Amino acid sequence: MPVFFVCAGLIGVLAAILTMNIARLRGKKKINFGDGGDPEMLAAVRAHANLIEFAPLCLLLIYFVSDFYGFRVVAGLSVVLLVARVLHAGGMLGLVPQGRFLGALGTTLVLAASSVLVVMVGLGLKQF
Repeated sequence: MPVFFVCAGLIGVLAAILTMNIARLRGKKKINFGDGGDPEMLAAVRAHANLIEFAPLCLLLIYFVSDFYGFRVVAGLSVVLLVARVLHAGGMLGLVPQGRFLGALGTTLVLAASSVLVVMVGLGLKQF
C-alpha cells in the first residue's frame, strides 16, 4: 500500500503543478477565463482537465483492488498510472514526444484492468 499512497500523492503534486502552469499562463497572456483561443493555454487547460477527469476514478478503483489483490498488482497499477499521467501531461504541453498517446494508453489500460478486477471481486470471483 505504501507505493499506492506515494503515487497518489505524486499525482496530487502533478495536479498542483498543472494548476500553477495555468495560473502562470493566465497572467502572462492576460486570459482571465477559458483558453482565450490561445493554443498554448488550451493545451495547459486540457492537460489539467484530463488529469482531473481520469486520475480520481483510477485511484479509487486501485484502492478498491487493494483489499483483494496483492502488493504487486496494486503497486504495478499505481506506478503505471503515475507514469502515464506524467507522460500525458508532458505530451500535452509539448515536452514529451508521443507522451500524450503513451499516457492515454497507459491510463486506459489501468482504468480497464482495475475495473475488471473490481468487477471480479463484485461477482465473487476473487475472495480474500
